[in-house]
Amino acid sequence: MAKRILHVVGAMNRGGIETWLMHILRHIDCDRFHIDFLVHSAQPGAYDSEICALGSKVIACLHPSRPWLYAQNFRRILREYGPYDIVHSHVHHFSGYILRLAEKAGVPVRIAHSHTNSSLVEAKAGWHRRLYLAAMKALIARHATIGLGCSHVANADLFGRDWKTDPHWQLLYCGIDMTPFRESIDATNVRAEFAIPAHAFVIGHVGRFQELKNHQFLLEIFAEVVKREPQAYLLLIGEGFLQPNIERQACEMGLRERIIFAGSRSDVPKLMMGAMDVFVLPSLTEGLPMVGIEAQAGGLPLILSDVITEEVNKIQPLFQQISLSQPADLWADAVLAARNVRKNLTQKDCLAVLENSEFNIAYGVKALTEIYANEYC
Repeated sequence: MAKRILHVVGAMNRGGIETWLMHILRHIDCDRFHIDFLVHSAQPGAYDSEICALGSKVIACLHPSRPWLYAQNFRRILREYGPYDIVHSHVHHFSGYILRLAEKAGVPVRIAHSHTNSSLVEAKAGWHRRLYLAAMKALIARHATIGLGCSHVANADLFGRDWKTDPHWQLLYCGIDMTPFRESIDATNVRAEFAIPAHAFVIGHVGRFQELKNHQFLLEIFAEVVKREPQAYLLLIGEGFLQPNIERQACEMGLRERIIFAGSRSDVPKLMMGAMDVFVLPSLTEGLPMVGIEAQAGGLPLILSDVITEEVNKIQPLFQQISLSQPADLWADAVLAARNVRKNLTQKDCLAVLENSEFNIAYGVKALTEIYANEYC
């Protein structure tokens, strides 16, 4: 009989965590493991239809901000859709409460999964927030049978600086599906979709429009690039509640005609290989950005903020980190200089490096399968 696993995530929209979970769902042995998804939104997610087509369920558990009502919903879901052998939670600190509920409901294996490093932001939090964080970390330590993290900094953020001394806490790099990066791309056609001239210089970014992605600073960098390179464009892939603000700022800066808001896309590898020249990620914080791995698989030079873990660096010539304390014009200089990097590397060579690394989804599926199949599971 297949082991039944319930993944807990905010919603199954296109994002780093969700896309990785879809890779797992598509590649895992469904005869050995059945996967369902518990989400905190009543709105349909971008991946919901595919999830259902693959034989899994998307189950809404609402009101996470109202603990008692959430607990009732959670227990009801486990009764109606379970029993589950494993609850695997991806909602960072709130995982503590979820795993406590799962243990009380008799779920034998409870996994807390850290996908981000929120320590820099949380250090500025008020005492109410700090109390909540301490309580959730204590619940994770008590109720998680295993903890997984996408990077060293993500593990330290949720499981403590000494996580390496406790075998309960493990490192599991999230991988990507390399298949789309093997396809032949007609760059002229890809750019034509967005009315980008064939010889224009295009800066790319993939990420939700939220504060941590630092789109405002990205606009400042782009403004400096345009001063030096009049044929520059900025291609932004993603959605989010801050998008209207960023669009308004782009208009105020006189940049709107050179910025493409492409929305949520299912063909990010194609856009990376066919439309982008350089990838820029000035995030305020990250666990380990999978878009950085995808950009390298696409052969793109990367300019990233120095708060991003160096674990994402698999192809050294493509990779450059700059402090967020540095001005936008310095970032612009680095972005323009990165154009020369691609002359010395082919996308095929870059892909070969990634295919033989721990960031290949085949490696991640194998590692997660071993965790799920372990005797204590």
